[in-house]
Amino acid sequence: MRAYERLLEYVKIETTSSETTNTHPSTHNQFELANLLVEQMKQMGIQDARVDEKCYVYGSLPATEGYEKAPALGLIAHMDTSNAASGKNVKPQMVENYAGGDIPLGESGRVLSPENYPVLQSLVGHTLITTDGTTLLGGDDKAGIADILTAVETICQQNIPHGKLCIAFTPDEEIGEGADFFDVAAFGAKYAFTVDGGAAGEIEYQNFNAASAQIEIQGVSAHPGSAKNVMVNALTVAMQFNSLLPANEVPEHTEGTEGFYHVVSLEGTPAAAKMDYIIRDHDRTRFEERKECLMQASQFINQRYHDDTVKLTIKDSYYNMEDRIRPHFHLIKNACKAVEDAGIVPTIVPVRGGTDGARLSFMGLPCPNLGTGGYNFHGEYEFVSVQQMDKVVEILLNIVKIYAERT
Repeated sequence: MRAYERLLEYVKIETTSSETTNTHPSTHNQFELANLLVEQMKQMGIQDARVDEKCYVYGSLPATEGYEKAPALGLIAHMDTSNAASGKNVKPQMVENYAGGDIPLGESGRVLSPENYPVLQSLVGHTLITTDGTTLLGGDDKAGIADILTAVETICQQNIPHGKLCIAFTPDEEIGEGADFFDVAAFGAKYAFTVDGGAAGEIEYQNFNAASAQIEIQGVSAHPGSAKNVMVNALTVAMQFNSLLPANEVPEHTEGTEGFYHVVSLEGTPAAAKMDYIIRDHDRTRFEERKECLMQASQFINQRYHDDTVKLTIKDSYYNMEDRIRPHFHLIKNACKAVEDAGIVPTIVPVRGGTDGARLSFMGLPCPNLGTGGYNFHGEYEFVSVQQMDKVVEILLNIVKIYAERT
């Protein structure tokens, strides 16, 4: 079975995670995919395939005889999809031998166009899998799961020599909780790769330092006809708070390793309001400065009105894994060789986000990230290339072979 065939099966299962349920996993239907994956893994010969009570899927292949001294290698992807767009009733469409130009997305009225997504120009001749314009596709990260299991099945069918291989699929990565209950010791890998990136051949070991910030604003309500010197409009205060942050340091004006402040929600009334931000920066010092900027804005507002107008809560989410990868830079060198052996020029890119691998690296499992063959994640314009997914499978097989030789 090719990787894209698995993907088409997996995207039929809704696995959207939720930030509001406060359960683990955050949505119970992630178990549906988890149970399917365990069944498929057992059919491949992964005898210890299992899913635990928190919806983490684990399994392993013992080392081929004579390769027991090779370092145990892990391959990881996540099962949940983003709630930025619907993941229910996904209806993927196949565009075979893409000839260039616009791709209508079903009957939604949306069009996948090279004008907006120039990468399409490099994929002429590929078979593309797109959405119908009403949901996301779910390639993030079901393409990664499909790539991994296709590589593992190939290893089993062709008896490719390997060291111990450890496989895991996590829930709730999209809400930053994918590593919360990951059992690194039981997983058993010395090194690992997440397969959760974009184009085939991309290698990522630098990511944002990340934090979330919640701002609760207590206003003073009054009748607008007699509000002078009485009312403190919480919505107006929210806008004032946002205006105290650097206007150009937002996602829509930054790229590469540039950090940002991003307001992700604002709700309320003149009496009370709440704002949620995420803070991101590759540089740890600048990251701390961004948190300090929020604290200064909070202090300024409280001095202007009264001490309890703004309540600020900041919570760190994850950190830049580069510090944990640098001492094991063979992971990057070997990944580059694996990509080159697949006939692709490796591309090392900074992650403008995070992966399970970032947190796992700080939990003692060095874990850079690899591309999946997918593009435009978290929205209705998401798509994958069938040929690039095939290349990712080849890259994974090359990595396994390289580490099998490290006996």
